[in-house]
Amino acid sequence: MGLFGKKKQETEYASAEKRTGLSAEPLPDADNTEENEVSGDRMVCRRQLERALSGDGQGVVLKFYIENFKRMNELFGFSYCEALLKEILKYLREETGCTVYRYVGVEFIAILRNRTQGQAVRLVEEILNRFSQSWKIGGTDCMCSCQIGVCSYPGYAGNTDDLLKYLDLAVSKAAESGSNQYAVYDSKLHAAYLRKQAIARYIGTALENHELEIRFRPTYNTEEKRFVRAEYYMRMFVKDIGMVGSAEFVPIAEDTGQISSVEYYALERVAQAIAELEKKGVEYESIAIAVSPVLILQENFVDTVRRMIETYQIPSGKLAIEIDEYALAMDAVILEIVMQQLKELGVELILNNFGSGYSGISRILELPVDTLKFERMFMWQLESDPRSEPIVECLIRASEKLGKRLIAEGVETQRQLDILKKFGCVYQQGFYYAPTIPQELLAEVLGKSADATKSLIDQEREKLKR
Repeated sequence: MGLFGKKKQETEYASAEKRTGLSAEPLPDADNTEENEVSGDRMVCRRQLERALSGDGQGVVLKFYIENFKRMNELFGFSYCEALLKEILKYLREETGCTVYRYVGVEFIAILRNRTQGQAVRLVEEILNRFSQSWKIGGTDCMCSCQIGVCSYPGYAGNTDDLLKYLDLAVSKAAESGSNQYAVYDSKLHAAYLRKQAIARYIGTALENHELEIRFRPTYNTEEKRFVRAEYYMRMFVKDIGMVGSAEFVPIAEDTGQISSVEYYALERVAQAIAELEKKGVEYESIAIAVSPVLILQENFVDTVRRMIETYQIPSGKLAIEIDEYALAMDAVILEIVMQQLKELGVELILNNFGSGYSGISRILELPVDTLKFERMFMWQLESDPRSEPIVECLIRASEKLGKRLIAEGVETQRQLDILKKFGCVYQQGFYYAPTIPQELLAEVLGKSADATKSLIDQEREKLKR
């Protein structure tokens, strides 16, 4: 490198030091082609991370994730977006004063050597402030948001794979707060990660030893004044953690590839429960099971449901499968085909989290859905925000016009009950009526009134308090 190049590089990281108050990592020599190739060289990045972790120094690693880039490609085109990424990369290098690696796609990684976490956070805040402003490429402005994960070393990560994993978790945590946010991988995030690991390890054991606790949530019909339906629920006890509900361990099962084992186990338990109710001659509408979109999109899902129906001789309409509305944003074509096949098998289809915004009314018209379920958030908002009442009323009226059954879940207070009654919501589910109950009590609750089942339900409430 000539004298002019050296002076230019010194000016760049001196400028960064002045802006951020940080000691900048010198940029690699331009003559070193491998180290200077930052537009996607993952191997170089990994090697530098390994060096950082194995050395005696300390520092902070940043991971930048550019949001909604697929949509930007559709709007502005590939060439524009590639130019935008180059501009972002240039800005990040200038702002951090160090090499920034385009790790993969729209993910960038910077290693801030000899920096403290506090210094890194101040730098991150400056960078996010820039992302709150527009970028001009070829005379055209666009808005581009970014999520940033922050992880210090030495610290929780003992190797490069762990460090990259922790950075991903931090980026995901940042995304939960909205656009242009950052999150530090700290003791709280690490504790959550260890909890997930423990749960993931225990899922397989729980299935093998039949240690999953099976329960059902009854649904009350306010016109008939009796419990007419129920929804499957399961939880498991994990050593050193305690009782873990399906809302927590099902996403973990999805991530670890155990979702088929977990939910096919659940499906068979539901089929057994229906067969038992039929044998006892209990009057009820259906028993529902919530199914992960990951499982629904698997090739053998419909065949497995068909086999369960045939094996346990389940009458048409008695088995209900609940699909979350956000699944409609996934592979809509395949999902619609699967739903139609399930409908032909006599399965009731329930769309959960109705009103969450993942699909419009017109989209629901295209699907063979029988029943809609309110997003639980609406029930919470009825307690404190009067503005939620017209939204609830609108959704109830919409379901009536569509000819769909509507279930309000999460009903816990008299106020919620009164508002739902005023707007004519017939099917209601929640702790106000009953907690989850074990399978052996299903036949004692379904088809019965709240008064007739009060003693049994009160006993279950007391058990759950212990």
